[in-house]
Amino acid sequence: MTVNQNELTMRPITGCEELGLFSQLPYTLNEELADDLATGRRRPEWMWVALHGERLLARAAWWGRPGDDTPFLLDIFDIDDSSPDRDRVDIGVRLLQIAMAEVIPASTRPPEYNRVVPSDWREDDVARHVVEDRMLALERTGARLLVERLRLEWRPGTPLPTPRQRLAFRPVRDTEEILALMTLVLDGTLDAHSRDDLTRMSAREAAIRHYEDELAHFRSPQDWWRIATLPDGEPVGFVTPARNDYNPVIGYLAVLPEHRGNGYIDEILAEGTRILIAQDVPRIRAATDFGNTPMASAFQRVGYVIFERQITMTWS
Repeated sequence: MTVNQNELTMRPITGCEELGLFSQLPYTLNEELADDLATGRRRPEWMWVALHGERLLARAAWWGRPGDDTPFLLDIFDIDDSSPDRDRVDIGVRLLQIAMAEVIPASTRPPEYNRVVPSDWREDDVARHVVEDRMLALERTGARLLVERLRLEWRPGTPLPTPRQRLAFRPVRDTEEILALMTLVLDGTLDAHSRDDLTRMSAREAAIRHYEDELAHFRSPQDWWRIATLPDGEPVGFVTPARNDYNPVIGYLAVLPEHRGNGYIDEILAEGTRILIAQDVPRIRAATDFGNTPMASAFQRVGYVIFERQITMTWS
């Protein structure tokens, strides 16, 4: 579909041959686009542009699982920040509205929007305007801020805390065991996504959704996952070291409610990190909510460094 409005053309790209056009606006994910198209994580019909002649004024792109009919995430939305046109945010809004009507099935909740931002984006005037313009455009389509997250990284050579020998670790027995533990840790959770899910579904349903949307798609064996227990075998928490489509990651890290406040989180995270180190990985990525201070502090104590942040917006 192509829409012409006030000398603007809004349409999806034709294919990989237009990646040069689509990438005229800078963003950290540009370097992944070719591989994403080749593997089916993106489709040309999910990648939209707003053009004035040959000039790219705005763009939007969704990401999905290979084989899925609908996208999972809106993770690229840009406008031409160099344009003196005061209507540049309006152009972004119009592109989103037109593209969403074509990409997202009618009467369904749009996928959430993620944007990677510098860790100091609020203190940098240029970065702040970039982020705020995009948030404003999304808000005008009905989105709201859900959470700001810290993106963290561990690099080989970073020392890990010495094991305290308070916990034992074993593999996860089966899917039901991890789902049961995921359900229990939602009691008192500080995670914004989980809290949002719990306003619309039960804890068990939220656990299943998280498992099916993320953990089930890891490209690494579940043998890497670990349950932390006391010496008598009582579960204390768990960690799911894994590989996603792009990086080695700490996918899920949690302590059961009755065992929180004892410092176990550091030991569980360190064990998950050791599992990945044994795979000779070049780095380990992780993320946690900016407002989840206990979790963020644990990552930093174990040697993870904040390298950027992520803004997440959602539609009700």
